[in-house]
Amino acid sequence: MILTIPDVLSGEPLARAQALLNAAPWVDGKVTAGYQSGKVKSNLQIPEQDPAAQELGSIILRALENNPLFISAALPHRVFPPLFNQYSQGHFFGTHVDNAIRQVTGTPHRIRTDLSATLFFSTPEAYEGGELCIEDTYGVQSVKLPVGHMVLYPATSLHHVRPITKGTRTCSFFWIQSMIRSDAERTILFDLDTTIQILNQENPDSQQPVRLTGIYHNLIRKWAEL
Repeated sequence: MILTIPDVLSGEPLARAQALLNAAPWVDGKVTAGYQSGKVKSNLQIPEQDPAAQELGSIILRALENNPLFISAALPHRVFPPLFNQYSQGHFFGTHVDNAIRQVTGTPHRIRTDLSATLFFSTPEAYEGGELCIEDTYGVQSVKLPVGHMVLYPATSLHHVRPITKGTRTCSFFWIQSMIRSDAERTILFDLDTTIQILNQENPDSQQPVRLTGIYHNLIRKWAEL
């Protein structure tokens, strides 16, 4: 499932994040690349342990904790501390797949990367090229979102960032270990949760959403890994 989550950041948190990004140091993006992806990666990143990256990550994580659409779609167990990249003219990231396991720098903790996320900090008009292209069963999906919007997609997907021909593209990227390992099972649960919410809005006195909620939680009990 590829899902756009609008307005993950807006207002004051977004303004603070933009200010931090503008003042942050940027280094060669290959510092977080694996062997294969490092051969096809050309961009800049903020060092993971830089104070700006730490504060930016906290802003994003707080926003995600309060985003019902993200919680419903990802069913998160652990979220990797957000990273930040920047692409300018000539930068690109060739076709690759994300590492299955990521070590959280400076800690003994590791997460399984079930989902990948990209949160956009540049307007689509600020750059040419730079689309995030994700391969799924329906072909290649091209993603270029407004500021503060985020795309969530299976980390098993082959994906690439097209070369920038003009302007600058700044994003955050990170991974989620879900309570539900299977993308197919997560999709079923997301569709069921969405249906329950719609039925509750349309007929708040109906008992059918209650029955469906029971099915939803029983499926989570069956499939969840904690």
